Amino acid sequence: MSTADIQTKVDAFDFWYHRIELPNGITTPGWAPLSAEMYGIPGDLTGKRVLDVGAWDGYWTFEALKRGAAEVVAVDDFSDHLGGEGVARTAWDTFDICRDALGYDETVCKRREMTVYDVSPERLGTFDVVFFFGTLYHLRYPLLALDKLSAVCRDSIFVESAILDDYSPYNGGLNHGYPGKQMVVEFYPASNYGGNATNWWAPTLNCLGNMVAAAGFRNLKAWKLTEEPAKVSECRGFVAASKAESV
Repeated sequence: MSTADIQTKVDAFDFWYHRIELPNGITTPGWAPLSAEMYGIPGDLTGKRVLDVGAWDGYWTFEALKRGAAEVVAVDDFSDHLGGEGVARTAWDTFDICRDALGYDETVCKRREMTVYDVSPERLGTFDVVFFFGTLYHLRYPLLALDKLSAVCRDSIFVESAILDDYSPYNGGLNHGYPGKQMVVEFYPASNYGGNATNWWAPTLNCLGNMVAAAGFRNLKAWKLTEEPAKVSECRGFVAASKAESV
């Protein structure tokens, strides 16, 4: 595609979640990730088979390929209300624009519209690395999802989620969470968190790490996006873990 064609296609969509650098100086107008470096993804993924769950526009799918992944499978079911309930969902349209512009074909960059609960070795095979970003708190059954991902993961998983350490809608808002090592998870039966009815749960960072461990992972590392978040969108945590006996 020409530069003008790419820009026209990008401009045709009212909402982008990911900020993705495309050829010829074009960047999609999203805002995520807030800090790609904080996700802790290895700089070298050469030869790895990667699963990107909750792929949306595809930032981490394409990032894995840039870092040498042999194949990436992107999974999303487009069931959350990111961007607001009035924002029309376009399924894989934005992903496809970026994939075409970056020159990846379906032999190395696959996509599957499916729920995380349907992920299985029979349907997708197994993976060296699993990305699970911005998705856990949108799920009604987060532990089931982690079990499903563990079943297809041969080595490493990287998880990012909203966390409660510095924010709780029930406990007083920003700067009124559950700091330290508290083992807490909150349930949101309505639009309690961020005004989004598809936000179901949020754990503390310690709880998130233990949830990942309960799915069969070890060698856990957990950290916050920032120690002193200034707004709710910065109240995020990360967990990296593996199936290896030792680091």
